[in-house]
Amino acid sequence: QVQLVESGGGLVQAGGSLRLSCVASGITFSMNTMGWYRQAPGKQREMVATINSGGSTNYADSVKGRFTMSRDNGKNTVYLQMNNLKPEDTAVYYCNTELRLLLQAWGQGTQVTVSS
Repeated sequence: QVQLVESGGGLVQAGGSLRLSCVASGITFSMNTMGWYRQAPGKQREMVATINSGGSTNYADSVKGRFTMSRDNGKNTVYLQMNNLKPEDTAVYYCNTELRLLLQAWGQGTQVTVSS
């Protein structure tokens, strides 16, 4: 009965910022590595950022220096702070656990659109 609910997407001009949130339920949240993924129309889904139980992060090369992932275990929530957004960041953004990633189980996602 795992639920992952993403929010915070929207329309922003190039150079702007957005903060995405993902609230999890039905898991032992603090023990899970979490990730953000995105899928643009006609493209494969790709990893954007991950954070492990100790708080260590890694990022796709395309977003390094612009995006920051964090977690609040008390709120069962992970965040993605996105700065200096570019049109190529336009996609539906999803969060997931490693197990659900292997199972190819996804939530609703949140749309991010960056205009030129």
